[in-house]
Amino acid sequence: MKQGILSEILDYSNRANPYPLYEELRKTPVFHDGTGPYVISTYHEIQGLLHDPRLSSDARNLAATAVDPLAEEADEEASALPPVFLRMDPPEHDRLRRMTNRPFGPPHSPYRIDGMRGDLKGIVTGLIDDFADPGRIDIVEQFSYPFPVTAICRLLGVPREDEPRFQVWAGIIAKSLDPDPNVDPRDRLKGGHDAQMELGMYLAGLIQERGKKPGDDMLSQLAVGHGQDGTMSTIELISTAALMLVAGHETTVNLITNGMLTLLRNPDVLHQLRREPGLAAPLVEELLRFEPPVQLLPQRTPLVDLEVCGVTIPKGSAMWLVLASGNRDPLRFENPDRFDPYRKDIQHLGLGSGIHSCFGAPLARLEAQLALSELARRLENPRLIEDPPPYRQNVALRGPRHLYVTCDGIRP
Repeated sequence: MKQGILSEILDYSNRANPYPLYEELRKTPVFHDGTGPYVISTYHEIQGLLHDPRLSSDARNLAATAVDPLAEEADEEASALPPVFLRMDPPEHDRLRRMTNRPFGPPHSPYRIDGMRGDLKGIVTGLIDDFADPGRIDIVEQFSYPFPVTAICRLLGVPREDEPRFQVWAGIIAKSLDPDPNVDPRDRLKGGHDAQMELGMYLAGLIQERGKKPGDDMLSQLAVGHGQDGTMSTIELISTAALMLVAGHETTVNLITNGMLTLLRNPDVLHQLRREPGLAAPLVEELLRFEPPVQLLPQRTPLVDLEVCGVTIPKGSAMWLVLASGNRDPLRFENPDRFDPYRKDIQHLGLGSGIHSCFGAPLARLEAQLALSELARRLENPRLIEDPPPYRQNVALRGPRHLYVTCDGIRP
């Protein structure tokens, strides 16, 4: 194992295909170059750590001497809003996650997401109808970016006339999380910070309105909810709503875009999806294994000295859990580098696991299923214009910045 493997993973020139690097990384399941993070790359070890209460997601538990290039980058991109439950440990994490889940999913709101199916289908239909030039479609800008932002707005109860403002804020914040060598880092960070402030002020006003006159949207129910944990404070509610907008949006954009790219590289599967719409559900699960939108989880640290595969990881050390590598582990998945939507054993790591498993998974799954099945059905003979496409700089949230596609027409 060469010591420069982490530099190669961070190197943008390898963004289009990091999987050979992950294969090399798995030869040393717990890799440490002596100065950087401890990197875990094999399926069973990652799965075990995701369920281990001795592993913290709270950056305050990271030792001052720990070196983690992604954590340092996150510190530079300090949020204008308080920490979200994603970056907390129990019991505070559990309290806020329970309160957020109450109006979102089972057992209290079992039909929240499925009840959005018709609205989501309408958004997808409208976006595809608006493809002006079938000869050159940017799947990211024209489809996979606006779709989840609009969906989150509808879920939260943002007035439709304000949805364009949310799209602008989401776009600026997303760019602030994605380093661009052509943009001054100070300008990028200031833009993200200012957008978060504007978003926070807007949400504060909306929360105040919903508290006085609640509707059946999620933001209203969070504002007036009365569960075992009481109600959220205004600042907690602002941070949680912003988390749903930004985190849910960014990962779903990558999921849909990675999915369309994978289908175009596997035209036989694309044709099968067109003939068998029911294939969408297992196809998305295989996609979450094969090309997960979240490649790795940084900013994890052990609360005690932790032994993994015979290696002692000292308390307070920086750790990376490389989910995308675990998903290609041949000790867990047969023919892991093959995209197979009929794969029977599909317990992937694409949505995480344990207490920090993806909160928005039900919505992300439904969005991806509707998006990919409709694109497969309506685009006539679609082909890639550029392969590989240009990728985002972000190593953890991996996906194309643009995905240019040409087709012979748009079916009704």
